[in-house]
Amino acid sequence: MTILSALLASPLGPILIEGDERCLHRIIIGGERGGPEIERVDPASPTGRAAMQLRAYFDGACEMFDLPLAPAATHRGEALRQAIIAIPCGASLSYGEVARLAASSPRAIGQACARNPFPIVVPCHRVLGNGGAIGQYSAGHGVATKLWLLEHERRGGLL
Repeated sequence: MTILSALLASPLGPILIEGDERCLHRIIIGGERGGPEIERVDPASPTGRAAMQLRAYFDGACEMFDLPLAPAATHRGEALRQAIIAIPCGASLSYGEVARLAASSPRAIGQACARNPFPIVVPCHRVLGNGGAIGQYSAGHGVATKLWLLEHERRGGLL
């Protein structure tokens, strides 16, 4: 299987998008290696579609992503991913609230967020600690990236 990649310029720095002809494999905020600029990527491919939808997100025009993601390693992991994806743009939930929705534990949600290969698309930045504490973020520049994404959604009309 051929890996297709694209490099998207964003307000957070370069974003590397990797996939194949069937699905996305990962998105790396701050990823600088490989990949043509998105203008040279097939817009019908999962990588091209991700680049276009991420560009729309940064332009304030995309609320939900519709992309084929590589499956999670387990059925439980997929259920946790879907619970995170269900958090609406511009909203946030605590680890505990997401855990209750997914019939899981806050620790499991935290681990799913830490292992998330699709930042922004699987919006772990919308998962906060108790009382609105920012918590951690494993993509880009960590908490600074999480804060930027939350503020972008609040001020950018993505509500």
